Amino acid sequence: MTSTEGHRSEADPPPASSPPPTPFEMAGLPGLVRLTATTGWRALLWSTSTALHTGTEMFTRTLDGDPPVVILQDIAAEIRDVVVTTLSGWDGPPGPPHRNAAASEPSATPDELRALGAALLEQSADVSATGDDVGHPAYARMLSEITPDEARILRLLREDGPQPALDVRTNRPLGIGSELVAGGLNMIAEHAGLRRMDRIHPYLTNLNRQGLIAFSKEKVDDPDRYQLIEAQPRVTDALAQAGHIPKIVYRSIQLTTFGRDFCRACLPTNGAGSHDGDQSETQLP
Repeated sequence: MTSTEGHRSEADPPPASSPPPTPFEMAGLPGLVRLTATTGWRALLWSTSTALHTGTEMFTRTLDGDPPVVILQDIAAEIRDVVVTTLSGWDGPPGPPHRNAAASEPSATPDELRALGAALLEQSADVSATGDDVGHPAYARMLSEITPDEARILRLLREDGPQPALDVRTNRPLGIGSELVAGGLNMIAEHAGLRRMDRIHPYLTNLNRQGLIAFSKEKVDDPDRYQLIEAQPRVTDALAQAGHIPKIVYRSIQLTTFGRDFCRACLPTNGAGSHDGDQSETQLP
């Protein structure tokens, strides 16, 4: 009789496939093999969670009005940090990158928020207050979130008033089907003396996001100021691209009321006439 010990019978079910080893089961593997397998496991888990987080964050921050350039720079820096951490041998579970450490801190409770609100209302009712406030409490933070070039833009708008801007569109009967060829064309970078004139659109987007400037549909008082913009090569190129009889829409870029208050409190002037009616600020050398 033939012995069947150590052999599988034809009636026996086939062995089930084994699941991939977890990082804990990899501990018994040789050093180099364990390092390679562990790194691959972390990369797989991290790449999946990061892809989902990155897409969600880009969508959310776009809705919040963050400039696309800033969003991509932040996400690239976060991903780079997590890659370095993953490859350095960190044994914790991989997870999506975070924009800052404050996001993981516990938020204030409803009772704490109500207490803060009550304190503000009590302070506003204090008739003994001297009224020597230096400005809105957000001003210090906002100063840290604008560039030197953006400060020059604010000063120009304060001293010279609203600046002309124009859109170039294709011309269609009754405006139906008209397409934007180039929008927000202006001479602010040249007039403000910016160091990086090529960044004028991200600068304006950031200032608008903070509520300091507005893209108005109103024209400036002097229509001749638009002629200088129309003579610029980038405008003539847009006009040629718009085809036969292009349409030009005249607009302006100006400070908001909040922006004027911010400039009055935080930015010195050049000695030129200020358009906010206040001439008492410290002047630049």
